[in-house]
Amino acid sequence: MKLATYFKLRGDDVVFYKGDLKEFVIRQITDECVEKLNQLDSSIQWRLRADKIAQYIKYRKQVDLERIGLSDSKHYAPLLYPCVEYYKKFFHSKEYIRHPRWDWVGVTTLFTFYWDITIETIEFAKLMVKDTNNLMVGGVLASIQPEQIEKATGIKPHCGTLHTKAVDGKGGDIDPDNPYVIDELPLDYSILDEIDYVYPDGGSYYSYSTRGCIRHCPFCAVPTLEPQYQEYLPLKERISRTARYYGEQQDLLLMDNNVLASPKLPEIIEDIKSCGFTKGAKFIEPNQYEIAIRNLRHGVNDRAYVRKCYYLLCELNGMRSLNEEVRTRIYSIREKHGLLHPETCTKQAIEETYKDFAPFFERKHAKQKGRLRYVDFNQGVDARLFTEERVKLLSEIPIRPLRIAFDDVKTEKAYVKALKMSVNHGMRNFSNYLLYNFKDKPEDLYHRLRINVDLCEELDVDIYSFPMKYHPINGEHSHDRDYIGEHWNRKYIRAVQAILNATKGKIGRGMSFFERAFGRTEEEYMEMLLMPETFIIFRFFFEEIGYTARWRGAMYELSDSEREELYPLIFKNDFNNIEELTDNKKFRKILTFYKDYRKDIADHKSELFKMKQEYEAKHKTEIQ
Repeated sequence: MKLATYFKLRGDDVVFYKGDLKEFVIRQITDECVEKLNQLDSSIQWRLRADKIAQYIKYRKQVDLERIGLSDSKHYAPLLYPCVEYYKKFFHSKEYIRHPRWDWVGVTTLFTFYWDITIETIEFAKLMVKDTNNLMVGGVLASIQPEQIEKATGIKPHCGTLHTKAVDGKGGDIDPDNPYVIDELPLDYSILDEIDYVYPDGGSYYSYSTRGCIRHCPFCAVPTLEPQYQEYLPLKERISRTARYYGEQQDLLLMDNNVLASPKLPEIIEDIKSCGFTKGAKFIEPNQYEIAIRNLRHGVNDRAYVRKCYYLLCELNGMRSLNEEVRTRIYSIREKHGLLHPETCTKQAIEETYKDFAPFFERKHAKQKGRLRYVDFNQGVDARLFTEERVKLLSEIPIRPLRIAFDDVKTEKAYVKALKMSVNHGMRNFSNYLLYNFKDKPEDLYHRLRINVDLCEELDVDIYSFPMKYHPINGEHSHDRDYIGEHWNRKYIRAVQAILNATKGKIGRGMSFFERAFGRTEEEYMEMLLMPETFIIFRFFFEEIGYTARWRGAMYELSDSEREELYPLIFKNDFNNIEELTDNKKFRKILTFYKDYRKDIADHKSELFKMKQEYEAKHKTEIQ
């Protein structure tokens, strides 16, 4: 978003894309094909057939060609077939590689375990840019492992943030004469409307009030990504500019890595309040249609705002507050001007119908009652830096939730103190990330989760915990997700993941909920980690039909020496060939419980499927 702002300041056209670049190329070629078909026969809306054209270009199947309906053209069909064939061949002969169209391509890399797809993407991007010197690779993986990226692709990536502007025509990021600190530029929110993907925190201001961190935790990438701690980045101008161009956003999401380390915390809090984020402040959503129309007229981002207007008009047609007659009239106007489909929606048609639709959006905007605004330090705050003065400052803004890091059981005392201090200053909603699979033991995760649940009960507050599995950022297993911590094993990792799948990745308030998910005691939790995975996923079903009790009974019969021999087999979490794991018949009987019962549960002919149906019918009746 900062790069989009930078290039537009230079006068460039910028396109944002998220996904497979090959699909992006197919889309471009399809657009050109559609344009050519329109030139040959404009009586047919070829844009509405773009998906079928793309399908044929991609797969070359005769049935896909027939679905396009080129023969619907009464006079020009003989010309249309060669046209489509040309673009199909253009793609499959990779002619687009010989004629690259892009002056500059930027690839954002994410986590190190996305190595394979990242390298594949960079290699494809090299084919799209006119000069590979103008292929810029940056982001997390590129900053952590630049040498490996360069060795694999030949592209020297940019490390860290874009924080250097030119001095006397030298040293600027991207361009030697770049006069901007790109990292401090306002964000271009319009590019988010160019894609179908909806970001989870959409509707927020994204920003930083500090950069970097004073800590150097061995599991963390921040010292590499942001090596220099910047104690204060003024917010007000960037937030104000966003509001002017793209409208007010409801919430403020700050991605600072350690804001409490800043001696400028009082100024940061004042900045936040001056941006409209005071306690009790309410958000009135701006008229999104008016913003889109204005930005279309100013040529801010036609691709984005044509799409946005189309979706806003779809919402308008679905408004239940409008009677059937009005909705029918809206539909008719959209149909007349080609606004029923995103493929036929044009800037000209949107501008021509502005007066028809504007009053409805004005009335919708006027009816709003307002929603509370919140601030979220998304990366968490450092419990070890809590003081009464700092917490008082935090309490002056509407933080929800306050995320307090609890990555190590050794910080328990500081964490509990920080949370209680926050409660004393009126904060009620908390969240934290709990690192596991690093130097910790499995029991440590249970202990930290239990602390949060107990504090919820004791203090009458809400705390949501998000266990986060550690992955190394360098060395072996940094390119995959197979790393196992020194006190963990594959079975325990899978068990935790199975539990978290059931809880949707978070653990909130509620003692009974927690104890059902993780066990009433540490002993029950450790037993659960050892339990067959399907018994965890379908916990109550397998308990009711007696399978869990049979497994538990077989495990209790083992002697200490037998456990020492069997457990390593279970810890490997590979039960595909039980006969090859051991000759011990007693062990084999226990290991049969570890088969994947999900196939049997899904098989309509199996006994387990019938038992599951009966179980569900019984408990549905009990609930009713």
